[in-house]
Amino acid sequence: MTISGTRVGERLRAIRRQKGLSLHDVEARSDLEFKASVLGAYERGERAISVPRLLRLAEIYEVPPDQLLPRETEYEINLTDGGADAGDEGGFTIDLVRLHGLDEPEASVLSRYVATIQLQRQDFNGRMLTIRRDDLRVLAAVLGRSAEELGSRLSQLGLRAGA
Repeated sequence: MTISGTRVGERLRAIRRQKGLSLHDVEARSDLEFKASVLGAYERGERAISVPRLLRLAEIYEVPPDQLLPRETEYEINLTDGGADAGDEGGFTIDLVRLHGLDEPEASVLSRYVATIQLQRQDFNGRMLTIRRDDLRVLAAVLGRSAEELGSRLSQLGLRAGA
């Protein structure tokens, strides 16, 4: 799954510049994992970036992954509007057992993203996973939905524990 667009590219460039890095600095810092020409193409919106590469770039820039996404109101979400418990972090809990039993295109994308979150957090209980607001924003962008639409869709699929 990839994320593309001029607004994503503008955000990537803005974060890189805030960090005081040139394209060649990022190329060197990543041990040539990210070529300067490819980074430039991402930043100009000429090339889509995959979610794993976006996550890796966030590591290199030492910022949370959601900071690499455009700062638009469509990515914001008010989870309490949907009747779910938003929790202290503005997220919710996904029922992983139910997720792995679904045969939906969105479920396979969500499963891969959840696996990434579990690896990052070293959280492998396998039954429930809290999706934080930042994770939800990234996932919504990947699926081409607003965060509110995604929250509603996850409720429809019965993936929100306690919803």
